[in-house]
Amino acid sequence: QVQLVESGGGLVQAGGSLRLSCAASGRTFSSYAVGWFRQAPGKEREFVAAIAAISLSGVNTYYTESVKGRFTVSRDNAKNTAYLHMSSLKPEDTASYYCAARFGTGITPPYSYWGQGTQVTVSS
Repeated sequence: QVQLVESGGGLVQAGGSLRLSCAASGRTFSSYAVGWFRQAPGKEREFVAAIAAISLSGVNTYYTESVKGRFTVSRDNAKNTAYLHMSSLKPEDTASYYCAARFGTGITPPYSYWGQGTQVTVSS
């Protein structure tokens, strides 16, 4: 069982930056992939980015096309925390952002554990 708590959302002007954090409980955080999703009002949930569990083959990450070059996903297993650093934010990035975790080496959905979400609002 993994419990996740997001933080770091807020209101930012277009072009600005925010860093979201996802703090996880449990002693095996490194064995879980962490995904970031977002959902805007009236829209379906979108899989935004993900970082795989610890691997000898290196760091495996995923970004949806619209955030490539602007968002960076990372993790600090010693702190049981994953991060989503968002830069060059656009009004269309406005959404509730959720982190999620899944056990094992894959990073594609579905994810088993979810945080409560944090709101990101980008003003134009």
